Amino acid sequence: MKDLGKTKLCLGLQIEHLANGIYVHQSAYIEKVLKRFYMDEAHSLSTPMAVRSLDVNKDLLRPQEKNEELLSPEVPYLSTIGALMYLANTTRPGITFSVNV
Repeated sequence: MKDLGKTKLCLGLQIEHLANGIYVHQSAYIEKVLKRFYMDEAHSLSTPMAVRSLDVNKDLLRPQEKNEELLSPEVPYLSTIGALMYLANTTRPGITFSVNV
């Protein structure tokens, strides 16, 4: 059996061995996702709060109507959200658990 040294990558997680412990992160995956959706040079902004309207016809979060068009799977937004959800669920299971309970 050959000694390959310390593990640097395992199951998509990057592992860095430091003097005081081990640091596990996914910065390469995050950079790949940002480049894939052309967001690597984007400027961050604060997230606005979704405001609900009392008028059902003006409410953006109302139930879908019969002839209303849906976003297709080709829309990059859906892929982006899926990639970010994967990242959140695999690296921060404690946060995922407390948010989904």
